[in-house]
Amino acid sequence: MDKRIPKIAKILVEHCIGVKKGQTIQLTADILARPLVLEIYKLIIQKGAYPILRLGFDGLSPIYYKYASDEQLKNFPKIAYYEIKNVDSTIHIVAPEDRYELASVDSKRIAMRSRAIVKIDEVRRNKTWVLFYYPTASYAKDAGMSLKEWENFVFNSCMLDWKKEKPRMEKIKKVLDAGDKVRIIAKDTDLSFSIKNRNAVVGWADGHSGENVGCNLPDGEVFTAPKENTVNGKISFTYPTVIKGKKISGIKAEFKNGKLVKIKADKNLNVLKELLKTDKGASKLGELGIGCNKNITRFVYNTLFDEKIYGTIHIAFGLAYEDCKGTNKSASHKDLVLDLRPSHGGGGEVWVDKTLLIKDGKFQI
Repeated sequence: MDKRIPKIAKILVEHCIGVKKGQTIQLTADILARPLVLEIYKLIIQKGAYPILRLGFDGLSPIYYKYASDEQLKNFPKIAYYEIKNVDSTIHIVAPEDRYELASVDSKRIAMRSRAIVKIDEVRRNKTWVLFYYPTASYAKDAGMSLKEWENFVFNSCMLDWKKEKPRMEKIKKVLDAGDKVRIIAKDTDLSFSIKNRNAVVGWADGHSGENVGCNLPDGEVFTAPKENTVNGKISFTYPTVIKGKKISGIKAEFKNGKLVKIKADKNLNVLKELLKTDKGASKLGELGIGCNKNITRFVYNTLFDEKIYGTIHIAFGLAYEDCKGTNKSASHKDLVLDLRPSHGGGGEVWVDKTLLIKDGKFQI
């Protein structure tokens, strides 16, 4: 076993979740993550807590979406709802053999299911939770790396001294919390919105400190919520994204008074449009995030990592997090990244009122 796996398990269980004696922890994972799952399972038991293990594997979802009737897709899973209401925390480990196994599935059917289980997702988000992507060959291929290189990338992005990282990111939070108007200027981009009276959250892989209840590993971002009806202007995203197994590139969006008035993409625009029609809030902006992870310096086709690239910002269509005092509701939340580094996207600036926060990928505060 890779000697770093027990270290990752310890970060997940102790730092991210803070598992305590007597708690019930839901652990969901793909079977390829078996070495990490065993370490997490052991630690939960050693803490005197009670693990509930939910294992999955590739092939199940394509079968479900191919054969399920509309009635089944719309069915609310009462047992799953009961379980999520009665656990204290959740740990979710993603490890697909093929991340594109849903590529041929009708996106309307996926959206139908997303709407049916939105209440479960709402409860889960208000628990202490963490999400981690275990390194697999599928993600390594998209990143243009060997599996060994990808493992090194993933583990290095997680093994920061998170307590030392927090003060650095709190400087950014201070500027955002005191600010009103944000303006983002870059190539084919001039977007502005208000964040007045919203709350910026420091993502330092800690989901149990009281500041926020959930986190990703790796973490390393500061995020807040735009005031929905104040979004105006246009933005051209640097990197493609993947939605339900389909790659979408060349995304450009334009807003007027918070409403999405134009959306373009070079590839699979219909898939993006379908996502944005999930519900009334799906096409509105729910998040502004700022990438702060110094060990993530390149695009790897995985939003969990890409949104934290040092020197980038991302905005999300859909759900606004309650931690940020956001009010936009949606069953979807889709992050898209704009790189402000001249060597990666042409350069750019982020202003908060009269304070220059970022210039060409470098923090100015």
